[in-house]
Amino acid sequence: MRYLHTMVRVADIDQSLDFYVAKLGLKEVRRMENQAGRYTLIFLAAPDDEHDGITAQAPLIELTYNWDREDYQGGRNFGHLAYEVDDIYKTCQRLMDAGVTINRPPRDGRMAFVRSPDGISIELLQKGPSLDTAEPWASMPNTGVW
Repeated sequence: MRYLHTMVRVADIDQSLDFYVAKLGLKEVRRMENQAGRYTLIFLAAPDDEHDGITAQAPLIELTYNWDREDYQGGRNFGHLAYEVDDIYKTCQRLMDAGVTINRPPRDGRMAFVRSPDGISIELLQKGPSLDTAEPWASMPNTGVW
C-alpha cells in the first residue's frame, strides 16, 4: 500500500491556487477536467517531494473543483494537511507578508497553523529540532480557529 493523495474540495480555483501555489509554495503537477462529471482535478506537490522531476511517488494534494456550486463549510471537520518546513519563522513571516493569517503562531519554534481560503487547516512543522523561541512569535496570540 502507498499513500497517493489527499482530496480537498475548493470553491474557487484561482483563489485556491493563489494560496496553495503562490503563497504556500506547492507546485501544480497535473490537471484533469472531466466534462461528463462536471469537475476539475488539480494535483499539487511540495517542492521537496519531487525527486529528479518525478512526483509519481510523492504524496499529493488533489484540489477538486465541482463546476456546480456547493457550499463547503467547516473545513476543520476535514482535519488538516501537514508540511515540514526548513524555517518555521521565515515561512510564517512569508505567509503573513502575503496576507495569510497565522491562526496558531509558532510560539514554540516548532508548530504553526494557517487556513486555506476554503477553511482547510494547514499545519506547518519545523524540520528537525524546534527553533529557539523568538519574538514576535513567542507572545503572539491565536487568531480564530485551526
